[in-house]
Amino acid sequence: MDEPLLKIENLKAGYGDVQVLWDVNLEVHEGEVVALIGSNGAGKSTLLWTISGLLQPTSGRILLDGKPLQGAPSEEIVRAGITQVPQGRRLFAGLTVKENIMMGAYHRQDDGVAEDYDFVLNLFPRLQERIDLPAGSLSGGEQQMCAVARGLMARPRLLMADELSLGLAPIVVDAIYEAVAQVRQRGTTLLIVEQDVLIALEQANRGYVLDVGHITMTGSTQELLDDPRVKEAYLGL
Repeated sequence: MDEPLLKIENLKAGYGDVQVLWDVNLEVHEGEVVALIGSNGAGKSTLLWTISGLLQPTSGRILLDGKPLQGAPSEEIVRAGITQVPQGRRLFAGLTVKENIMMGAYHRQDDGVAEDYDFVLNLFPRLQERIDLPAGSLSGGEQQMCAVARGLMARPRLLMADELSLGLAPIVVDAIYEAVAQVRQRGTTLLIVEQDVLIALEQANRGYVLDVGHITMTGSTQELLDDPRVKEAYLGL
């Protein structure tokens, strides 16, 4: 395969004296959807925060197109092409839906912002109906749509999505992941973090299992779905 778009090498990270990630190695190739699965507390969000520059690693490397990013500030990482849709949405509740969406393009000076704005509203027509309302007045599903739209406004090469399905009704989850499929068709590479293993692996080409800060399994989605350890630990089979 070609050189990966994102390459994580022997990454360690944590909070103060508490180490959470232990020698994590992971690759995401351009055009792929890669799922990162694991139980609550396994370190999945910590890994995304470290890639995003919100948490500094204690050792290891984060490479984008072969160029090291570890230690770079988060705004530089966004400009390099990595955007995160965080768990819990983290919208600005008092700003309108439009203002929240446009926050994703704050660093851009190109001519494609209007095109991307139209694209995200076509992805999520419900947001157009609520465009001038405060984001804090939206339902949980609508807020998740707004958070994804905001992330896409950065026009990322790699979009990292953290627990998109958490706390949402199945019909809303289906709508969001239908939009994710369109994003993939547009050429965006995706790293999806989910506790819902079946949802994550249905979307992905490959997957990694993170268990207590260690990568314990990797393979194609079918290989992971067929693995008895995944079936027992995450699918209840």
